[in-house]
Amino acid sequence: MGKFRPGVKAKHPIKTLMRVLKDVFGKKKALLFFIFICIVVVAFATVYSANFIGDFIDNFVEPLIGVESPDWMPAIISLVKFGAVILLSIVFNFLMSFIMVTVAQGSIYNIRIGMFRHLERLPLSFFDRHSHGSLMSRFTNDTDTLNQLISNGLVQLMQAFITVIMVFVSMWANSWPLTLIVVLFIGVLFLAVKLVGKKSGAYFSAQQKDLGEVNGFIEEMINGQRVVKVFCHEEAAKKDFDRLNEKLRRSMGKANAWANSMGPLTNNIGNIQYVVLVLIGAWISIHTGGIYSIGLLAAFLQLSRSFSNNLGQMSNQLNTVLIALAGAERIYELDAERVETDDGKVTLVNLDEEGEKTDRVTGRWGWRVHENIEMHKAHSVKRAISPELPEKPERIRDEAWRVPEDGGERFAYVPLKGEVIMKNVDFGYYPDRIVLHDISLYATPGQKIAFVGSTGAGKTTITNLLNRFYNIQKGVITFDGIDIMDIKLDDLRHSLGMVLQDTNLFSGTIKENIKFGKLDATDEEVVNAAKLSNADDFIRMMPDGYDTYITNNGEGLSQGQRQLISIARAAIGNPPVLIMDEATSSIDTHTEALVQSGMDRLMEGRTVFVIAHRLSTVRNSDAIMVLDHGRIIERGNHEDLIKARGVYYQLYTGAFELD
Repeated sequence: MGKFRPGVKAKHPIKTLMRVLKDVFGKKKALLFFIFICIVVVAFATVYSANFIGDFIDNFVEPLIGVESPDWMPAIISLVKFGAVILLSIVFNFLMSFIMVTVAQGSIYNIRIGMFRHLERLPLSFFDRHSHGSLMSRFTNDTDTLNQLISNGLVQLMQAFITVIMVFVSMWANSWPLTLIVVLFIGVLFLAVKLVGKKSGAYFSAQQKDLGEVNGFIEEMINGQRVVKVFCHEEAAKKDFDRLNEKLRRSMGKANAWANSMGPLTNNIGNIQYVVLVLIGAWISIHTGGIYSIGLLAAFLQLSRSFSNNLGQMSNQLNTVLIALAGAERIYELDAERVETDDGKVTLVNLDEEGEKTDRVTGRWGWRVHENIEMHKAHSVKRAISPELPEKPERIRDEAWRVPEDGGERFAYVPLKGEVIMKNVDFGYYPDRIVLHDISLYATPGQKIAFVGSTGAGKTTITNLLNRFYNIQKGVITFDGIDIMDIKLDDLRHSLGMVLQDTNLFSGTIKENIKFGKLDATDEEVVNAAKLSNADDFIRMMPDGYDTYITNNGEGLSQGQRQLISIARAAIGNPPVLIMDEATSSIDTHTEALVQSGMDRLMEGRTVFVIAHRLSTVRNSDAIMVLDHGRIIERGNHEDLIKARGVYYQLYTGAFELD
């Protein structure tokens, strides 16, 4: 028996194992059958080796003792046969290992690709519910344990299982009384392992808990080292660490002491079994007229040793297999997550000067709208005041419809402008907890709409709904008169640009990071976007200019420089609608002026939604929405809201402060 290793076990091991086998060998059943043949051959060689020792002693060693001129040829022939079986076993064992490692690497390769592709299709709500560490663990720890399961664990478990069966049958055929003694000792061994394992497992659980406390304390102290030094808390921190470390030392010591006793315990029980078998076998042989020959006893002792060893191997591998299957379950749980639903049929197309579709890149875009798509149109709306949508959506003029060549439903091209309407929108991250209530607004191309309010008021949530990162529970959101639920997700998001407070730059060159907003952009477009965002000057001062390689989210760049790159990334796609989510809240005043200048250039002629804590940045907005607990409580431009002397006035004059 092996060392006890506690771990998280699979909830449905058989079901998960069947799925793993189906995924790995679903189209390779012949290969699976060959692996089984290899296992049987290797197991047979183990049994054959033990019985060969007994036969060789009885048939060749004992008869030739004292013979002056023995005939060694029969013994040599027997040894050659034995060598051939062992050689065959080695070849099959090598083939089995090589095939399984190759299959495992190919399977894990495909699993990782499938996981990543599926992850990219999941909605943001999934990432809200799962920590990054948990997701990373599925790509690293879980796939690694699954790799071990496929390449090694399953084969060894099956090999040990088949060997145990073959050895038991052989032992019973040789001597059923001695076999019963072996079974009795195996029962004693399992009882001892269970008792020691239970004790060891309790201490291992305590060790993991104490280890988590130590790691958590170290992380807190490292992250808060500045505060520790400011308040001269070093000595108190040392004492707290010593206390936690001592607690870990005690639990770890007890856990490993019990776990390490497993090996000597099982070995000594095995040695006692060995001695008892020799004594009882010799006694039976002496008192029954030599019914047990020396060769038979030698073969049986070898078989009993193999029986115990393979049972231990089964125990060890079973524990490893269950842990690996738990990892496989977590992988399959990820695979079972529902991807973003995309039932949209309206797509973006390039339009020529006459408003017809073209394969050329013209910079003029339009929506390809099918006849069954309802169109909305706002009437008499000023400065994002609540829109008045007609009861019946307005239809496109009859002469605007085209008939496809295949005779399908008619369609029309609607120019992409950036007119956004929200009408009576309710939304909650959970259906029973609504966070936005009856939100209505209207924004036309060239307008700048600002959202202000305390943290948690719903500002960012509104902009997330425009991208369909989340779907609303009630109401309607339209883009150029088209319900965004009818627009294909990729096309909807291509028409929107975002500059966020937290910039995310990826490992690669500055040029590649800017082209993230338009993968097929030319170098000229990259430079123009950087100039528009005021990023060109500092980029050219970098060691390799636009080809400077950055890592770790722009390590070595200032917050302002990272923000300018993110503005350039948004600009290069030339989106008609732009969302600026507190883009200047984490930078100094001088850099803010530079960033603000870049944003002002980017916002020209676009529909812009701005979220800002600094009210000075939204004074020139066409409309300002004041939110509180998911409701728009005030709306209007800066002058109107100041005259109203309401919440915005109190915020602007400092009577109230944003949280």
